[in-house]
Amino acid sequence: MTSAKPLRVGMVGYAFMGAAHSHAWRTAPRFFDLPLEPHLTAVAGRNEDGVRAAAGKLGWNSAETDWRRLIERDDIDLIDICTPGDTHAEIAIAALEAGKHVLCEKPLANSVEAAERMTVAAEAAAKRGVFSLCGFSYRRTPALALARRFVEQGRLGTIRHVRAQYLQDWLSDENAPMTWRLDKSKSGSGSLGDIGAHSIDAAQWITGQTITGVSALLETFVAERPLAGALVGLGGHGDSGNDAPRGSVTVDDAAIFSARFDGGPIGVFEATRYALGRKNAMRLELNGTKGSLAFDFEEMNVLSFYDAAESPDAGFRRIFVTEPEHPYVGNWWPTGHGLGYEHGFTHQVVDFVTAIAENRRPEPSFADALQVQQVLAAVEDSAANSSQWQKV
Repeated sequence: MTSAKPLRVGMVGYAFMGAAHSHAWRTAPRFFDLPLEPHLTAVAGRNEDGVRAAAGKLGWNSAETDWRRLIERDDIDLIDICTPGDTHAEIAIAALEAGKHVLCEKPLANSVEAAERMTVAAEAAAKRGVFSLCGFSYRRTPALALARRFVEQGRLGTIRHVRAQYLQDWLSDENAPMTWRLDKSKSGSGSLGDIGAHSIDAAQWITGQTITGVSALLETFVAERPLAGALVGLGGHGDSGNDAPRGSVTVDDAAIFSARFDGGPIGVFEATRYALGRKNAMRLELNGTKGSLAFDFEEMNVLSFYDAAESPDAGFRRIFVTEPEHPYVGNWWPTGHGLGYEHGFTHQVVDFVTAIAENRRPEPSFADALQVQQVLAAVEDSAANSSQWQKV
């Protein structure tokens, strides 16, 4: 632990992302020498028993049942938003206007309009030294950060192809129950925004280029699902789900789109939660005039790289991204001892805390996340208009 000045954190939400963020806030100062020391001051959630139990389990000093109380408290410097997308704008804008730094999970909002309001608030706050960051945590995966370094070094030459997939299978069972992620009013979109947004951000960040247009197809395979409470009452999944009261799925189950980047490359993107056997296959491949690289998060410590200057029959070589000179890795384990999913969130904390201490804007900013939101909106517009080409 450091003896640095404290950075007192209040977190809203304590489920999946809340647990990941809590781990990151606890862990970052133990492995990195931070200029500010995170204090897990308070967590907020609507269920009093649930939030108090989460506070004890995840290491928070206190609990609140209203996020507004976090913003009112004088002993909190930063608000970490780990809630569904329909709440992001209200919480983030209120926090920024109150002088609190903000970390907001992705996608930034459920609409371009809401993301624009958040970006305006973030730009105004930054002029007062109050900073914000959108949680595209895959940027902090060492192998993807190394991929970006290779592109910046010119090792791929001129990029011609971008190929991105994000494949999961957790919704493949049509009797799996409804969740908020399947309700457009809460989530904004389905596979497109939930996981496709990560691919969009990673592809643009690594290439240093922006998507300018798309042609898209969205598909919903299962239109109705058992309501969770009713399903539990019937004893679980399986055939009993056919008899349970069902709710309407109002988001996409799968998204496919082609894209053009402002520097010339063309891209193909796919996002689905119906790819049986794929658990968290966030994949990216770039092909250039001098070489290619490929990444799959299911082998997250490996970057595959092809150098055309080498023997033409050499093919891809696997780089095990565990060397101390690789991004972020030097603060962890001896060479060869890989990292995991949680480390990206820890690196996110490190970068955000460092930027705050240095009084500079962190990345990805709300403006960066707004641009991703604009791509998501263009994909939806294209899909709604027979896959017509849509400018971003």
